[in-house]
Amino acid sequence: MIQELDPRMSRRKDLLDIESLTRDELLFLLDTARPFKELFTRSVKKVPALRGKTVLNLFFEPSTRTRASFEIAAKRLSADVTNLSIAQSSVVKGESILDTIETMQSMKVDYMVVRHSASGVPAFVAKHTPAAVINAGDGHHAHPTQALLDTFTMQEAVGDLRGRKVLIVGDILHSRVCRSVSTAAHKLGMEVGVFAPATLIPNGRPDYMKVFTDFGAALAWQPDFVYLLRLQLERQAAHFFPSLREYHNIFGLTRERFQICSDQGMYIMHPGPVNRGVELVDEVLTYARCLINQQVENGIAARMAVLYWLQPATTVLPMEEDAIA
Repeated sequence: MIQELDPRMSRRKDLLDIESLTRDELLFLLDTARPFKELFTRSVKKVPALRGKTVLNLFFEPSTRTRASFEIAAKRLSADVTNLSIAQSSVVKGESILDTIETMQSMKVDYMVVRHSASGVPAFVAKHTPAAVINAGDGHHAHPTQALLDTFTMQEAVGDLRGRKVLIVGDILHSRVCRSVSTAAHKLGMEVGVFAPATLIPNGRPDYMKVFTDFGAALAWQPDFVYLLRLQLERQAAHFFPSLREYHNIFGLTRERFQICSDQGMYIMHPGPVNRGVELVDEVLTYARCLINQQVENGIAARMAVLYWLQPATTVLPMEEDAIA
C-alpha cells in the first residue's frame, strides 16, 4: 500500500539537493519508495497518483539510466511524459535557458526534471517556474535522487543504516554523486570514508568524511559498502593521474582487493556506467553482493517517491476563476 503523506511532513515544491532535506524527510522518502517497488511485481505496474500531470525531462547532458528511470517512474504514476532533446531544440540556435523554461511553462507542465553540466541551473530554473523542479544532476554540485536510490538500496541490504560504514572510492573532487551520497549517508547515521588520488580529494570537505591514503587501510576499516565512483574524464579539464592502468592498479577494485571484499562480505556499489578494468574487474559484476543492478531498479522506486512527494505550484485558470465566482 502506498504510504499516506504524514500531515506533519509538509510537501516541497522542488528537490534540488540533499543538504536541505531533514533526516525525517529522507526517511519518509525511503519509506515511500518501498511500496512503489512492490508494484514492480504486479501484472499492472501503475497507480493513478499523478494522472493528468505532465513531467518534462530537460536534459542538457547525456544520460541513459537517470533519464529512462524518471520516464518510467512518471509513467508508473500515470503522468504524461515529454522528453526534450536538446540537440534538436532551439537551444542549439542560441535560445537561453530562461527562454526555454518560459516556452515549456506555456505548455503548463507540472514537473521539470533538469540535468545540466553547470552547477546551479536546476535552482535557477526553479526560481522561474511554478512547476516542481527536480535536480537530475548539476555540474559537480548535487545528484539528490541518486543519493536516495543508493541509501534505499543500502537499507534493503542491511536494514537500519545507523552505525554502518560506506567507503567511497574514486573521483571525489568532480563527483556530485559523492557529495549527495555522503551527505545522505551521514544524515542517516552512517560513517563515511573516502579514498582517492590526492589530486582528487577536495579541500573544504566535511569533518565527518574520513580520508584514507591507502586502499588496504581503507578495506581494513571494514566498510559495509564499497562505493566505486565512475572516473569522469569528460568533466576533468586537467590530468589528475598518469594513466588509466595506474589508476586501476592503485585505486581500482583489482582481483586481490575484490577477494578481500568478498571474504569479508562487503557490498559493492557503483552509480554506472561502469568503466570495466578501470574502477573494477569484471568478476565484481557477478558477485552475489554486487548491488549495481539493484541500484538501477531502485532508481525507479526512489524517483516515484520524489514525484509523489513534491507539490507543484498551481495557477488558477480563468475558467476556474469564473467557476469560483
